[in-house]
Amino acid sequence: MRTTPLPPALPAAVPQLAQNPWRRLCRWIVVRAGWRLAGEFPDVPKLVFVAAPHSSWWDGVWGLLFKVGLGLDASFMAKRELFFWPLGPLLRRLGAIPVERGAAHGVVPQMVQRFARSERLWLGIAAEGTRKKVRKWKSGFWHIAREAGVPVMLVYFHYPEKTIGIGPLLQTTPDLDADMARIRAFYVPWQGKNRGTV
Repeated sequence: MRTTPLPPALPAAVPQLAQNPWRRLCRWIVVRAGWRLAGEFPDVPKLVFVAAPHSSWWDGVWGLLFKVGLGLDASFMAKRELFFWPLGPLLRRLGAIPVERGAAHGVVPQMVQRFARSERLWLGIAAEGTRKKVRKWKSGFWHIAREAGVPVMLVYFHYPEKTIGIGPLLQTTPDLDADMARIRAFYVPWQGKNRGTV
């Protein structure tokens, strides 16, 4: 698998941000800190991507540094409790979508509608739903991808090697349990800041 600090450009179909003064700084921080990107982005305009293991708030920091440094115009779901002043406006500017975790079922149709009205949309979700170790992952990302007719991209954190990795692009099948087992198996080798996946 190809590993690089950060590629100079993204594939043409990928949603991309306009050039901004923060991009160069974010790239510099990523490279200076020794982090690298493993794998290659698929050249598709719409997908749901899952990021795991999610064991520390540092995941969000490094993820956002990579996002801005790459010029990737990706949206991501975040718990509504994070959207307080002054963090809320900044998160929205970075692509965050506030989600009420107690009303998860209403989120799926909202995100499916967002895909339907968007020419390009990459939507990120932490499938574990929390930084704590959990045995059962939330399946909302699967339902969103399935109903929107878009693939799922697997993204992993591997702190021992300071790597954010791009895994395979998966098409959902009618069998939720089989798909989840296949996805969970992919994440077994990767180690987050505080733990791996269960």
